[in-house]
Amino acid sequence: MASVQDLKRRIRSVTNTRKITRALELVAAAKLRRAQARIEAMRPYADTMGDLIAGVGRAASSVRSLPLLQQHETIETVLLVPLTGDRGLAGAFNGQVIRRAFALERQLQSEGMTVRWLPVGKKGRSTLAFRGREIVDSYVGFSDGPAYANAQAVAHRAAQLYTDGEVDRVVLVYNTFVSALTQQVTDRDILPISSDVLETDDEERAADVMRGDFIFEPEPEEILARLLPVYLETEIYRAMLESAASFQGAQMTAMRNASKNAGELIDRVTLQMNRARQAEITQEILEVVAGAEALA
Repeated sequence: MASVQDLKRRIRSVTNTRKITRALELVAAAKLRRAQARIEAMRPYADTMGDLIAGVGRAASSVRSLPLLQQHETIETVLLVPLTGDRGLAGAFNGQVIRRAFALERQLQSEGMTVRWLPVGKKGRSTLAFRGREIVDSYVGFSDGPAYANAQAVAHRAAQLYTDGEVDRVVLVYNTFVSALTQQVTDRDILPISSDVLETDDEERAADVMRGDFIFEPEPEEILARLLPVYLETEIYRAMLESAASFQGAQMTAMRNASKNAGELIDRVTLQMNRARQAEITQEILEVVAGAEALA
């Protein structure tokens, strides 16, 4: 049985750990509110961008020759882009993205395709490097608070690989933010850009964006060629914001559970310490009584 001093040291250690987990929980909660605000601010821009592309697409006479819209004749190589965190202590946040990405890899390889990787986040990069996967590039250091420039860098690299013919399809894997308790793993194709972006679910709103008799300068096809890379950047940036919010929510929940477990552990160890102390006192009393009887 552990001594009273050992149990006291363990209580101090767990108490210090609980202070850290509580601090991390509060920090994650504050960052989560900011991340949610950034997502809300992003939505109007993304919706307007989609409407603008749909309007210009209707005015263009031919869009199939645009590189980001053009599908390759055969799909032999697929680029997977997993969005993970730079840090852990967030429950299953990183693990579920990596598991989904590996499941996609197995599925694609079973269909005879080659898989290459473009990880975003230290956790994804380290896991892929440890498992010997082919990493064409990686981006780290901004998963907590991504900037639009980070999305531009990832989008530019993915588009370059696609237009150069090094990959035939690009798939993004990330956590979609549902709530602080729930993050949904999502995988979606980002290249080639689906021709569905040239249409919109809300035709009336799209008509409002492009209302009037426009004379395009330059031609609609050239405008669309410039807008599509921006659309790709916007979609990746939106996914990064979703992933950042999901990370903060997952970390807040994980640290809250850790603090709760630490409190329960402190209660159990305190009870053990009290019992050990009582046993020591009882033993000392018995020794005193035995000594007194021996002297009598």
